[in-house]
Amino acid sequence: MKEQPTGQSTLFTLTGRPPFGAALSMALQHLMAMIVGCVTPAIIIANAAGLSVDDQVRLIQASLLVSALATLCQIFMLGKWFGSGLPVMLGISFAYVPTMQAIVGAGGGIGAIVGATMVGGVVAMVVGFFSQRIRKHFPPVITGTVVFTIGLSLYPTAINYMAGGTSNSYALVVETEGLTSALVYGSWQNWLVAVLTLVFVMVLSNKGTGVWKLASILLGMAGGYMVALCFGMVDFSGIASATWISVPQPLYFGVSFELAPVITMSLLFAINSIQAIGDFTATTVGGLGREPSDRELQGGIVTYGFTNILGALFCGLPTATYSQNVGIVSTNKVVNRCVFLLAGLFLLLAGISPKFSAVLTTIPQCVLGGGTITVFATIAMTGMKLIASQGLSPRNTTIVGLSAALGVGISQSADALSQFPDTITMIFGNSPVVLATILAIALNLILPKEDA
Repeated sequence: MKEQPTGQSTLFTLTGRPPFGAALSMALQHLMAMIVGCVTPAIIIANAAGLSVDDQVRLIQASLLVSALATLCQIFMLGKWFGSGLPVMLGISFAYVPTMQAIVGAGGGIGAIVGATMVGGVVAMVVGFFSQRIRKHFPPVITGTVVFTIGLSLYPTAINYMAGGTSNSYALVVETEGLTSALVYGSWQNWLVAVLTLVFVMVLSNKGTGVWKLASILLGMAGGYMVALCFGMVDFSGIASATWISVPQPLYFGVSFELAPVITMSLLFAINSIQAIGDFTATTVGGLGREPSDRELQGGIVTYGFTNILGALFCGLPTATYSQNVGIVSTNKVVNRCVFLLAGLFLLLAGISPKFSAVLTTIPQCVLGGGTITVFATIAMTGMKLIASQGLSPRNTTIVGLSAALGVGISQSADALSQFPDTITMIFGNSPVVLATILAIALNLILPKEDA
């Protein structure tokens, strides 16, 4: 048996055994870049669904576990279809948050999200099997419109959280000359903490270097957390009752297959499967200096679908490839699988520790809002970059502008579809992403192509 190469240089090859210290530092770098984005969607959906603290812990724990499984399954190739063999990190995706908020808002609950995710995973696997044929029908103008609309649709969530969140569970009591004032939604204390968190993140991301810049969101939220702690906004009561080690219970929140959630989530899974091709391509081009092979793309997308089906059994939310980690690979060229194996194992360890998840539930919602609004802005701008890569011609601006206008406009007009059946309202009226996607695809087919 051929001995694996060792040494510092193996960090820049897919195989080999790099020094443990170097691999560990690189793994922690990837972990810090994605951990906030990995848990925040679970916290947002848990609050939207009105879950108890114990159930919030379960949902966060399940999301971490699913992210670990999705990452570990992608790192190695198994057989003809399973695994991409590429250095990628996967985590819970913000792309599904608006739709999941609409599902729980309509009374579907976490069980409806679980059922829709299972079906969506099957759709993703089908897309993976036919990825080479389907890809040409989703040019950057369509995927860019989808990503841009996702970013726009998340802005109200960030602002809502900066103001204190819809389910503000804490109260700050200030005694001044016998008068008592409570911290409520929209209070100056919430906004002060949110804005300070945002300032911390912006200073670190623009002026920081090395790990300070890389983990700017994580460190900025840590600063905001300390300010919130001084205001008495942090409640530690749920940590004591959480156990150290526990495996998430399968189908704890139940499962249901409702038509409207299934349709909307399936469409999003199809779009995100195509979007994943972009991340896989950026990883190989930036880190390996080549285009991905057909086997790598197909295996990556098929595994993406399969791990979402598996993750839904443990009540985890939908995952996606993480572009910020792709950016790290493109920057430092570290592609060794051992690095990503370590990062995945750290995620797995966090996923089986309810105590760690309980600590995350103590983060005040104003801190989450201040930290994530930059993430949502980046998502929107990523969409614009995709659109611009194909050129801002009159045809493309019509596709993007009209799709985003109708998608976002209808979803923000509560009674716009009030006279339509509930299923139609659920599919097209609550999440701007679905309508914008369908319109972008239709307009791309209908509008005449422009001369080169």
